[in-house]
Amino acid sequence: MKMESVLKEGKPVARRKKKKNTSHVFGMTAALLVAIAVVGALTVKMDDLREREEALARQEAAIMKDIEKAQEEQEALKEERIYVQTKQYIEEMAKEKWGLVKPGEIILKPG
Repeated sequence: MKMESVLKEGKPVARRKKKKNTSHVFGMTAALLVAIAVVGALTVKMDDLREREEALARQEAAIMKDIEKAQEEQEALKEERIYVQTKQYIEEMAKEKWGLVKPGEIILKPG
């Protein structure tokens, strides 16, 4: 800071020259730029997170569809397991696979 001499009662007195206070303007500008950068970074991050959330929602929907399909297949297999233990199924397989017949039953084969 520059000092200038002023005479007070005939004696020189050092007096500070008033300096334009630009440091607070610089500080405010820097703070504003930092705030803008932070907001920009957060906006980009939010967009990334939103895209990720949408991708995960699509993936969840696909998995739920696969689970539903697997449950349907499981139910069909349970029903098939019950059916293959029935007398009707055993008789059908005996006729189809081994050509067995009940006593008195006649099998006609196309010629």
